[in-house]
Amino acid sequence: MLRAPLFAATKRAMSTSTATNAFHSRFQQYALQLDATNERRERLVKASRDVTIHSKKVIFVIHRLNDSNRDKIVEQAEKDLAAVRDAHVSRVAREVEGVDYWKLKRAFSPGMQEFVEAATVVEFCKTGKLLTLQQLNSSLCGVKDASGVSFSVDIDDYLLGIADLSGELMRLAVSSAASGQGLEASARIRGFVQALYEGFCLLFYNVDGGRDMTKKVEVMLQSLVKIETTCYSMHVRGSEYPASIVDS
Repeated sequence: MLRAPLFAATKRAMSTSTATNAFHSRFQQYALQLDATNERRERLVKASRDVTIHSKKVIFVIHRLNDSNRDKIVEQAEKDLAAVRDAHVSRVAREVEGVDYWKLKRAFSPGMQEFVEAATVVEFCKTGKLLTLQQLNSSLCGVKDASGVSFSVDIDDYLLGIADLSGELMRLAVSSAASGQGLEASARIRGFVQALYEGFCLLFYNVDGGRDMTKKVEVMLQSLVKIETTCYSMHVRGSEYPASIVDS
């Protein structure tokens, strides 16, 4: 008479143990997936940091530019930018695939913004024009992600990178004025940044991390004011003194 209850209890215990093991196994799988994602995120953070560091070096090269070495400096900056793309942006691309691009975007977005800033300042110094998103991504067509698809910069990182461009152009305008290159170079930069700021003011664009964009547009206005002040001071100085003194 005791065997039936004992058998039932044993069966229930075995069933509970099986369910517990299945439950434990499932969470072990989740743990492995989380560990893999976290490791990938760490690799992306490191790759993004390297993109940022080497993109800044490209910008530093551009700030050595003057009328006598323009072609040489632009050529060197283009080579350095290509090296950043091939050695570091490619590392980012290899870690992202499909939905992972958006899931892990915050890990590498700062590096992409800095890369956009470097690429656009080089393009401006070369042609006086804004590098478009299509042109930028065309230059990345040889960089493949983990699935073999061409890597591309998204519109959010592109706009945030361009917003930072104004600061570098402000430094170029001020350095041009300080080195005695005349009003023309600074005035050209002023017109470009004015158009850039007007374009951003017309945009009602909710980018990923809208507060970042708001802050960057505020900084853009500050940079524009500094450029305009520099141009105004040069114009007033030129009207008060002979050209031979102003250019000296």
